Amino acid sequence: MSRVMIFKRFERFWHWSQALLIFVLLFTGFNIHGSLGVLTFSTAMEVHTLAAWALIVLWLFAIFWHFTTGEWRQYIPTRTGLFAVMHYYLVGTFTGAPHPYRKTSQAKHNPLQRLAYLFFKLVISPVIWASGLLYLFYNDWPAVLDGALSLQAVALVHTGAAFAMLVFVIAHVYMATMGKTVTSHIKPMITGYEDLEERH
Repeated sequence: MSRVMIFKRFERFWHWSQALLIFVLLFTGFNIHGSLGVLTFSTAMEVHTLAAWALIVLWLFAIFWHFTTGEWRQYIPTRTGLFAVMHYYLVGTFTGAPHPYRKTSQAKHNPLQRLAYLFFKLVISPVIWASGLLYLFYNDWPAVLDGALSLQAVALVHTGAAFAMLVFVIAHVYMATMGKTVTSHIKPMITGYEDLEERH
């Protein structure tokens, strides 16, 4: 076992800032939708819009960071060990079986995580971006969009993507508590370090 830096400083900043902004967006979104009545509509809209722009800027920095550091390779999907990891989460975690995946600094995410994070980055996030920006700039739509799209359709897509984001967040938080202790998977995202069996 050796203490290894797994999550770099920017990675941790990006993760927790993204989490905070997503929670703000979900909270204000439910207020805008009328599901919650904590904030007024105008306040919820203002905060939602500011948080959305902040998240877009953060995502752009994160995309740049991933490609300049080569960390994008962490999300390349693989079938190797996928079914073993799925079996672990469905059965093994409840029977005390050891986790079949051995994390390294070069391969932080198990095969199931890779698929989930890739889906988040390539499906949920772009749909949120596109539908949110279309919604925000509805009054400035060019004529070609006016005839092809309706505001109601854009709103439904944005709401659907928001619920997909909520499901991802719930699953992510739940899976993060499935380590040896409730916080053993969370601590490395705070300190950056994890005790690993490094492969040489």
